[in-house]
Amino acid sequence: MQNLFELTLRLKGFPIRKAQAELKRIQEISETNFLEYLIKQREAIVSHHIENTPFYKDLIKKHYTSEWETLPIMTKAHLQKPLAQRLSKGFAPKNVYVNKTSGSSGHPFVFAKDKFCHALTWAEIMDRFGWYELDFHRSLQARFYGIPLDRWGYQKERLKDRLSARYRFPIFDLSEEKMQHFLEAFRSKPFDYINGYTSAIVLFAKFLDSKEIILKKECPSLKYCIVTSEMLYDSDKKLMERVFEVPVINEYGASELDLIAFTDSKDEFIVNSETLFVEIVDENGMQVPKGETGRVVITALYNKAHPMIRYDIGDWGALSETSTFKKPVLKKLIGRTNDVAQLPGGKQVPGLTFYYVTKSVIEDDGNVKEFIVAQTEPDSFRISYVSERALTEQEIRTIKEALETYVGSTLQLHFERKKILKRSARGKLKQFVSEL
Repeated sequence: MQNLFELTLRLKGFPIRKAQAELKRIQEISETNFLEYLIKQREAIVSHHIENTPFYKDLIKKHYTSEWETLPIMTKAHLQKPLAQRLSKGFAPKNVYVNKTSGSSGHPFVFAKDKFCHALTWAEIMDRFGWYELDFHRSLQARFYGIPLDRWGYQKERLKDRLSARYRFPIFDLSEEKMQHFLEAFRSKPFDYINGYTSAIVLFAKFLDSKEIILKKECPSLKYCIVTSEMLYDSDKKLMERVFEVPVINEYGASELDLIAFTDSKDEFIVNSETLFVEIVDENGMQVPKGETGRVVITALYNKAHPMIRYDIGDWGALSETSTFKKPVLKKLIGRTNDVAQLPGGKQVPGLTFYYVTKSVIEDDGNVKEFIVAQTEPDSFRISYVSERALTEQEIRTIKEALETYVGSTLQLHFERKKILKRSARGKLKQFVSEL
């Protein structure tokens, strides 16, 4: 019997059953034949976009010589133009899945997936959660995420929560008082697992630790904790596993792509080889030997609506020496760190709060190319940005109002338009920086 969550996907036009059947077919390909499948699928998606996507044909120009590594690396900067200019023939915003990236690396943009590709994303996610017998329809999730505060966005997310057996813990206020309320919810509801942003869940673990509380004793039904969207450090993982008394599972994904990697029961960080091709490359775009660190570059093998081919996600990592084409293992991941903002009155807000502010104010016109938010005082923030034109007074007011709506405090915002923004030694922009 198909559950309510899958039925909802079907009603929205996402062919989830077809996607699940295709995923199963891919998984049944043997290790011996997997490289052949991979090469065939890579060539098919590249040929499709050369023939049907003027944006991509113009991007590769004369670089491509049928050798894979002659394809140029796509960056977020390439995608900061109106979506309609990037879509393949036959696709329009009305017949594809459209969303915005978080801008967590300072490069926000709007992206699209064709409906089958998006269904494959959900098939992949459900498959990985199934490794732990977690079911979106039946397993009750303690969800540590933000939520849009506009009426339509709020109601939409609440509906998703009801359809997906989720109880949401909004993370815009992580004061001790709020986390005490979180604890009471765990005492009263039979949660199967925690899922959400790493920094928010770590703060909850630290709160419990300060109270000498073991969460499993308060919520005996709890089985797992899945963290996502930010770096998981060994020290934080050990803290959570000690305080929660359940295994901590790491998820690495990107909304514009798919689920990228997921830890298995042996604690190996298994890379998604079914719908993605993940490379680790040097500064010249050439693949580095297994075990060596480089840029994470990813190809979406099934997105016919929009090319994501050799796309630089903005992270650094390394594949394990034991990796195969069918079973790549991520040995190391560098990046995706977010500080916590300390606001007046002791209120703490994860850096990813600015994810929601970004989504609420960045328009699909490609004006803002890069930005960094820096906290300079408990109530003061500096927003440095690179753009084709300066932000208008109305846009600045909108950003300020959105930020104050999300964090619930009156803040001093100072805007600086710059030609370039300072990067880390690895060339990565960090969206939020605390200078306190």
